[in-house]
Amino acid sequence: MRAHLRTAFILALTLGLLAFFFRNADLGQVWVEMRAANLAWIAVAALVNFVTYPLRTLRWQYLLAPVGRVRFWPALSATIIGFAASVILPARAGELLRPYLLARRERLSATSAFATVVLERVLDLVTVLLLLGTFLLTVGPGRGPFDEDRLRAVRGGGLAAALAALGLLVLFGVLAGHPDWLVRLVHRLERRLPVAAGRVAPLVQRFTAGLATVRQPRRLLTALALSLPLWLTIAAGIWVTAHAFHMTVPYVGSFLIVAILVIGVAVPTPGAIGGFHAAFEVAVTSFYGVPADRAVGGGIVLHAVSFLPVVLVGAALMVHEGLSLGRVRAMAAHAPDDADPAAGPDGEAAAVGEAEGIR
Repeated sequence: MRAHLRTAFILALTLGLLAFFFRNADLGQVWVEMRAANLAWIAVAALVNFVTYPLRTLRWQYLLAPVGRVRFWPALSATIIGFAASVILPARAGELLRPYLLARRERLSATSAFATVVLERVLDLVTVLLLLGTFLLTVGPGRGPFDEDRLRAVRGGGLAAALAALGLLVLFGVLAGHPDWLVRLVHRLERRLPVAAGRVAPLVQRFTAGLATVRQPRRLLTALALSLPLWLTIAAGIWVTAHAFHMTVPYVGSFLIVAILVIGVAVPTPGAIGGFHAAFEVAVTSFYGVPADRAVGGGIVLHAVSFLPVVLVGAALMVHEGLSLGRVRAMAAHAPDDADPAAGPDGEAAAVGEAEGIR
């Protein structure tokens, strides 16, 4: 029953966001705007967006280095399949599937690999905030078509997010530097919850091992530096799409759109449908005066070039790896370290066997 309620809530949320997205649009005029868009620039945008996956893989390899040596191709394949799964499966399943697939192939701890994915998200947030700060330094009274009240709201939200990101980095640093503290706390909890005895502490130890990069300021700064070209490329894909739709958005202005899109993508709808679209429409109409019909057409196309290529390539890689959609769904469901692939062939076989049974 709870699953049905959750599904109904997500469906209602998606439909509500789409209704908000289309609220001021004339669908006939939206089609005119889409036909008038520059197809060559849209193709460039799709290519630019796909380049982000090799960049993500390079950063992930670096974050995984303290856990174990990882080859580029298995990491890239797991990254693409994981992001594709997050689009087509509920609850961001790819975020669990990606480290699990790589752990199986490279004989790593799945929990340690998952910890690096969590760290990636914090680095992403910090990088987006750095880009947003760069944008805010370029605007001011009389500089651009910006309403001061809206800019004040952006500054306030950015500051709150920056404090949250800093807090998470400090917390990760403490956990990574003193894993024994957390393990002792978990042991105490296990004594009070016999059903979890002996199961949680090993997972905590492997998770904190995946945060090893935070213990070394130089490695952390290098990981942050690797995040910059990734997000500059994402911003470039947005800017090129805006250019294809004849929107007057400077490249630095795409940093603001990136920050607003991050909020939209965080809404738990399938494939970011609705949240992504509404965030883009609000960003370009509120800050750049783009007509509603053009903003809607641009949002539809930007969503397509951002998600469709990775879904198609991810599906091809699943076929190449012999993975059906059912098996991928089952593996994502069993991705937590109930059977850690690094624990040995028996653990891996158990997890794969369960996945095969649900296929």
